[in-house]
Parts: sequence; C-alpha cells; structure tokens
Amino acid sequence: MTAPRLTFHRVAVIALLLVMAGTILHTIHGESLTWDEGDHIFAGYETWKTHDYGFNPEHPPLVKMLATIPLLGLDLKVPPNQNRFFKTEAYMDGRELLFRSPGYDGQSLTFRVRILPMLFTLIAAILVYCAGREMFSCTTGLVALLLFTFEPTLLAHGAFVTTDMAASCTIFATVYAFWRWYQSSTWQRAVVVGIAAGIALGSKHSTVLLAPMLVVLAAGMLIVHYRKRDLPLPGIGKTLGALATLTVVAVFLLWSFYGFRYNARPAPLALSPSLVDYAAPLGGFETKGILLAGRLKLFPESWLYGLVDVRAMANGMPSFFMGKVYQHGVWQYFPVLLLIKATLGMIGLLLLTLFAISRRWLHNWTALWFLTAPPAIYLIVAMTSHLNIGARHVLPLFVFACVLAAAGAVTLAQRSPRWAIAVGILLILHVGSSLLAAPNYMSYSNEAWGGPTKTYRYLSDSNTDWAQQLVATSNYLRDHNIKNCYLAYFAAPFILPADYGIPCKRLPTADSDSVDDQYDVPPVIHGPVLISAGDLNGFEFGSSVLNPYESFRSLKPTAFIQDGIFVFDGTFAVPLSSAYAHIERSADALKQHNPDAALAEAQTAVQLAPNALQSQLALGDALAAQHRPQQALEVYQAAAGIIETMEPDARQQWRDTLKQKLAALNKK
Repeated sequence: MTAPRLTFHRVAVIALLLVMAGTILHTIHGESLTWDEGDHIFAGYETWKTHDYGFNPEHPPLVKMLATIPLLGLDLKVPPNQNRFFKTEAYMDGRELLFRSPGYDGQSLTFRVRILPMLFTLIAAILVYCAGREMFSCTTGLVALLLFTFEPTLLAHGAFVTTDMAASCTIFATVYAFWRWYQSSTWQRAVVVGIAAGIALGSKHSTVLLAPMLVVLAAGMLIVHYRKRDLPLPGIGKTLGALATLTVVAVFLLWSFYGFRYNARPAPLALSPSLVDYAAPLGGFETKGILLAGRLKLFPESWLYGLVDVRAMANGMPSFFMGKVYQHGVWQYFPVLLLIKATLGMIGLLLLTLFAISRRWLHNWTALWFLTAPPAIYLIVAMTSHLNIGARHVLPLFVFACVLAAAGAVTLAQRSPRWAIAVGILLILHVGSSLLAAPNYMSYSNEAWGGPTKTYRYLSDSNTDWAQQLVATSNYLRDHNIKNCYLAYFAAPFILPADYGIPCKRLPTADSDSVDDQYDVPPVIHGPVLISAGDLNGFEFGSSVLNPYESFRSLKPTAFIQDGIFVFDGTFAVPLSSAYAHIERSADALKQHNPDAALAEAQTAVQLAPNALQSQLALGDALAAQHRPQQALEVYQAAAGIIETMEPDARQQWRDTLKQKLAALNKK
C-alpha cells in the first residue's frame, strides 16, 4: 500500500471510530436507565466493595465491575441488604444506589457508568476492521468498519451496562484469534485465543457456545487438512494441543474474575436458594452436568449459578412476536427479527455476498468458514431457546455480518462498474437508514417494516421498549405543561418515573406483584394516560386476555414518545388495573391465613373487573380457604370459561393451573 493510501486508511479508520463514539455518547445522553442496568451496577459496585458475587450471579462479573470503576471514589449511599430474592435485591438496590445518594444525580451517574462498557464496542469495531483487512483486503476492512459504525442495533447497545456488547466483542475476538492461529500455529497465538475466550466467559454465559464453535471450526479445518495435504494446515495433534492450551488459559482467566474463590458470597453468607435448590426444578442432563461441576468445583459457584438462571429464564419468559403474545418463544422469532432489525442495505449486501460465493468470485474458504460457522451455531441455539425478548440476544451475528457483507461488497465492486454502483447504493441505504433513525436506535426496524415508529407492532422488550424513554417522557410532559396524568411503565417498579421528575400516577404492570407495590387506581381515569409499548402489548402477562391495557391497543394515541411511549387523551375505564391492588391484597391475606380479609378483597376485585381471570381466581382461592368448596367450584368454572378465550399455549398453562386448584379443592 502506498504512503498516501495508507494515510487515507488511517484517517478514515480514526474518523469512523470517532463518529461511532460520538453517536453512542449522544444517544445514551438522552436515555434513562434501562431494565437490567441497575441490577448490574449495584452488583458491580458491591463486588468491588465487599467481594460479594451473590447479588447478580446470573451474569459474570467483568462488565459490571468495569462499568462501576468510576463510582468507586464517590460517597454513595449503599442501601441495606433486605435479604430478598437475589434478583429483586439487586434491581431494587441498584435503583436506590443511583437515585438516593445525596449530592448525586441519578441520570449523571448512569451516564458515567456507561463510558467504560463502550470500550467493548470500540474494540469490536477495530477487530472488525483488522479481520476484514487480514482475511481479505484493506478496502474490505474499511467497508466492514463503515458497516459496523452505522449498524443501528450495535449502536443501540454500544454503551449499556449489560453483557451483550461485551459478549459480541469477545466471541468475535476469540474466533478471529483462532483464525490467526491457523495462519501461524504457534503456542503464543493459542494463548491469545485462550485469553480472548477467558474474557468472553467472564462477560456473559452464552459465550460457553465458544466451545462448540471452536470444535466445529477445528473439525472443518482438519477435514480440509486430510483432503488437501498440500495445504500447510496443522494436524490433529497440534490442533488438540492448541484447544487444550486455550481451554486451560480461558478457565484460569475465568477463575481470576471471581478472585479464585469458589463460594459466591464471603463467609458466613451463602446463596439463597442454593445452587442445588435453584437447579432442582430444571432437571435434565444439563443440570446434572452443572451440579457435578459444582461438586467438583471446576468453576466458580456464582458462574454455575448463572448457567442455571439462563436456563430458568429461557423456560419461563413469555414473548411478543408479530402482534401476538406467546407463552414461550417460537423458533422463527430470530430469523424474522434479523429481517426486521438489519438495514435493507445490510440485507442486500449479504445477499450479494451469497451470490459472490455461489459464483466462486469470493473464494477465501478458510475465512468464510470462520465467518459463517460460529454465527450459524449461535443462531441455531437461539432458535431453540424460548427466550425471545430482543435482538441483543443475537448481537454477535451483526458483528460477523459486517465483515462478511464487506467481503462480498468489495469482491463484486471490483468486478465491474455496475456492481460497484449497486454496492454503493446499498452502502448509502445502510448509512442513510441509520442516520434517519438516530438517536432512537433501540426501536430500529428497517423501512420495509415501517421504520422505528412501527417496531412495536412486531416486537417488544429490548427491541423497542427497554425502559430507556424516561428522559424524553419527562421533557414531553414539561414542554406540554402536563402535571396530572397516569403512566403504565414497563420497568416499574424497578425503575421509578418519579426519579426523572415525571408527575404521573402509576398504573400497575406485570411486575407490580413481584414486590410490595400496591396502590389504588380508580375504575375510571382521565388522561393523559401514558403506556409504554411493553405494557401495551402485555406480553409479560402471558396472554392478551390478562392484559389490563388491551383496550388501548385499538385506540389512536395523541403522541408517541421516543418510539416507545404512547400518549392517550380522554376518559378511560380501567377495571382490571383498578382491581389489581385488591387481587394482590387478597393473595397477601391468604398468606397471612386471614381468609375473611382475602374474601373481602377478592369480592371487591370481582365487582371492579367481573370478567377478569385474575379476579375470579382470587375469589375462588378465598372461598376455598374458607372451606366453601361448592361456591369455589362455581367460581373456578367461570374462570375456566375465560381461560378458553386465551391463546393456545397460554390456555394450556392456565388449564393446568386451574386443574391443580380443583385437585386441591377436592382434597378439602
């Protein structure tokens, strides 16, 4: 490469990195604390201060500890441990740490802790450039970096205190390092692969998929080695030696993130529930393997606990897909999601890459193997998972796609001017679509699906509404001088709108019953009523029949804030929202063995929302506790009729629930 061209490349790389960093910083400046960040922040802070890995064992410690370094020198008020379920404890205490520390502003603290996690995005961008350059050409590296810089989904998660970008960066880094080992099979390069893999394991539990990825990559290369002996590829002995070396290095590094201590919590504290008890409901081969690893102390207790939690979450989380609520995930979720979330330019470039491969114009088979096999494995596993709550769970695919699409783009552009024009148009589409969506990248969908303002129709949770809109909502209310309003907010009560100066009275959410968060709502409310997209579709309730805001879905909103908060003006009946507090009080009374109080609250709930399943079940439970089986049976039969109006998978689950209640009733 000539000196002027080399200078151009260096300037272009630096410019693109600066553009990306500036875009991300501008974006997060206008976003409130997202769903999972408070959980990570509190756990990271406490890990530094007390060496306690038990507050947030569902995630490895690296990202949260890195993020909270800027907080260590501050005089923050740490809330006392209330010995709640570990998730509730970390979520609630994270909120208190950020918003109840005298002399500090919660939003400014949030911005501060997001700075260091952005390093993973910058490193991933640099690695994408380096991989494209080494595997194909300098121009490929530059185009790959351009695609990365303007990829909306990568920008959306580029600085959050979560594990997704770190996992994407380190998975790509490990695969890229393994490819480099095949170019020069030295033990030093094998150690580098192990270091990358160890950092990955300390970032997110899904990075355990690196094990099958590396094995499949190695198997493919061994097949090539024995079929084409003229290629200077390492044989089975050297490959196994490299895999063993990198495994030892990776596991050693993982232990270092936990201070080389097996126990998750310092003595005399212990995880509650224990690893054995938490894993018991899952069963299966995986769980037995995790428990065996625990008994042998092959991995830190907290890390193993997180593996169990990943499986538990995947089994129990409802989803929203293409306008419908599902009790569990569906296999087609992630393939369709990628068609929605990727830019049309990126999709077009990937199709051209497939064309170039089919014509054998793009024929660096080793590089293509390393760029396609790992994301294919990741996607297949994701499709079999029931955890369908966001593009962030397949974020590594976007990183690999940048290099792959760039390779195809450059190959075709070099063949003829017509191909160069086509590639140029697709690159412009990619960049232009990203710029038009700015700064609301979280809710991005491409133009074929209507753009970011229509994403809520097809997808939910971190695809559109991950609790990032409170800053924009506060500004909207202030600009319109609105002081009397109601708000159903997806992340409440774990994130409180009032902490952002929002004066609205809160409406119950699916998570209101997970903590002591009961408050009275009148059966008829007067707008403005604000409902976030995650509550409007009601997927966390598991069925549209259980959604207290289902009636709002057919109404036309007055405004739409940051592509995730609907504003409705008028007067609205909210019977189920009004009944919620009484349903919860009835359940609490039963726990306190006070059936009379439970019955009174349940009867009030039925008066407010007679056609709601929740009200009917509360009344049936209260009557059963009063030993009035015939009356309880009649109420349960009414509930059975409501269940039959649900979606098929939700219907089956609630049939099973009701069957258990009837069986218990027959025993009395």
